[in-house]
Amino acid sequence: MADKKNQMAMIEGFLKKKNNLREINRIGELYPERKSLFIDYGELERYNNELADEIIQDPDRIIRIFNNTLKDRVTINPELIEDPHFHDEDPRMYVRFYNLPKQEKYTILVREITSDYVGKLISVEGVINKQSDVLPKVQVGRFYCNKCDTVHDEPQNTRFLKPPLYCKGCKKRDFRFVPDESRWTDIQKLEIQEPLEMLKGGEQARRIEVWVEDDLTDTAKPGDKVIVTGTVRLLPPKQNSSVYFKYVDANNIERVEKEFEEVDIGDEEIREIKKLAKDPRIYDSITHSIAPGIYGYNEVKEAIALQLFGGRRHKRLPDGTMLRPDIHLLLIGDPGVAKSRVLQYVNQIAPKSIYVTGKGTTGAGLTATAEKDEFAEGGWTLKAGALVLAGGGIACIDEFDKMNKDDRSSMHEAMEQQTISVAKAGIVTKFLANTSILAAANPKFSRFDSYKPLAEQFDIPPTLISRFDLIFPIRDILDKERDTEVAEHMLKMHQTDEEQEDVKPDIDIDLLRKYIAYARKNVNPVLTKDAVEKVRDFYVGLRSGSSETVQATPRQLEALVRLSEASAKIRLSDKVTVSDAERAIRLTSFVLQEIAYDAATGMFDIDRVAAEHSKTARDRIRVVEDIMKSLAAESPEYMASHDEIVGEAMERGIDKFKTEQILVELKNKGVIYEPRHGRYMFTEGRE
Repeated sequence: MADKKNQMAMIEGFLKKKNNLREINRIGELYPERKSLFIDYGELERYNNELADEIIQDPDRIIRIFNNTLKDRVTINPELIEDPHFHDEDPRMYVRFYNLPKQEKYTILVREITSDYVGKLISVEGVINKQSDVLPKVQVGRFYCNKCDTVHDEPQNTRFLKPPLYCKGCKKRDFRFVPDESRWTDIQKLEIQEPLEMLKGGEQARRIEVWVEDDLTDTAKPGDKVIVTGTVRLLPPKQNSSVYFKYVDANNIERVEKEFEEVDIGDEEIREIKKLAKDPRIYDSITHSIAPGIYGYNEVKEAIALQLFGGRRHKRLPDGTMLRPDIHLLLIGDPGVAKSRVLQYVNQIAPKSIYVTGKGTTGAGLTATAEKDEFAEGGWTLKAGALVLAGGGIACIDEFDKMNKDDRSSMHEAMEQQTISVAKAGIVTKFLANTSILAAANPKFSRFDSYKPLAEQFDIPPTLISRFDLIFPIRDILDKERDTEVAEHMLKMHQTDEEQEDVKPDIDIDLLRKYIAYARKNVNPVLTKDAVEKVRDFYVGLRSGSSETVQATPRQLEALVRLSEASAKIRLSDKVTVSDAERAIRLTSFVLQEIAYDAATGMFDIDRVAAEHSKTARDRIRVVEDIMKSLAAESPEYMASHDEIVGEAMERGIDKFKTEQILVELKNKGVIYEPRHGRYMFTEGRE
């Protein structure tokens, strides 16, 4: 270990390096807006390995020398010092370190922070899930001796206020603290949890508290992925106990723009991934590797494969608007058709995912909430929800229909704009929620009714359901041949290893996870002219089928683009070809046929799912209103009789039940009212 004088000389020499001197001069020019000098630990290690090692083992002492040396070297702008509003006699400046090496176990996971690291400098990666308000903290406390009034300035380096050991004048230990004359700094507490992509199986994400001071406050917010460099410290228990709590006193905090594709992939695995991408059967291989224990559902599995890869990222319009690259899927099916199994399997293979259920989730749990607790000394803290924490990954939401309506409505912004705006407890902010959603729900009455239109059986608001790119209704149909195939497939899983070969995934789960991560990170395909024409012709063909029936909206067009881009990413291609566009069109047509086909008109009608009423339903309402108007016009009281309305409607092909249903709806919406039993009048005709 070098002595203190040599260490100071080494630090002085390091700070005199040309690139450091330039930054030091910038601090002098911009202080107090800029207070920190950021140093790459690798650069310090190359300069002097012994000093670099010493800062890990004894960070408090070495960083203090760095900070004092920095203050000695900075020449603050003379104009600032002459400013009468500038009263900072002792400038606060900091040397902050980043890029600690992983191989030396200096960069570790939250779960690896044991008692061995107490008092050591480490880097830990995590996602901020809670943040306190910025609070004042005593930096240098001014104490007066109650006996002789001697002034003492005592630096405060811990959470608890520490008076001087004894008075310099009378040697007594009786002091009073004077807040107005003390020096203060800002402090903020964060809580970070382990990134979900670093967890295996059902592991629970560990958390740790982080304290940041001065210019580090408010540099990150809940949902941000960060690397915190700091010293591990212990927090004494409030009661007499031998168990202490650990936290990280941050020296530096870096926001990292990483997403779930940051998975370690070796060179050999990259070669294997590229080899797989050239296989003409790659789509079938990936589809068969998604929930192979579940028979059939080829279209659903193909759509999930596209969702896992996602569209082209970071697409920005000339006006600055970001386009959503993430694909949202909804599975609505009868009980027992393995929807939950599909979601759980996707939760396993996605490099980053969260699995929640509708009954066990609130709107705040999905988006964000404000809490009042001891973490912020009784203040309000923001806590990120599942959609924020799963940013860049997939949120699997089971029992989507069981969610409270108010909670479900909180997802509108997250699904389309991919942000979550919070205005709670006086805190107004916005989180990023770039998350794909794979949701599963049951029909309104638990099972599909063969005699009712499919769209009427969704107990999900049209405004929310329209935000899903693809919606798959899964019916449990009695079919002896298919039932035999399903039974044989399921029973293979309970037989010998040889029989189980048929239900094993074509691609190993770990390799598939890395394949997805590699594609999302390295491939950003662009539409070719041929693909653009293919998508355009399909979309225009849908829209031009009828002058009144809306068969597709611009949302379907954007979904087609996302699906086409995801198809190209599976091949690791940087170009979206006609075959990719055809795959997207085929899946979209399949879904439209299932959910938007209107037998009355023989056409697709997107309003059957994306609006409150389909074109056919709107036509019926218009007919009933016309009947009422004509009957009321013939009446001196301008009223129409219930029986006459029903009779006239039946003559025009609308059955009694549907007519009565329309009348009830018109009454509930205030279009008509019933001044006398069995007789109706239009609301606007009251006068």
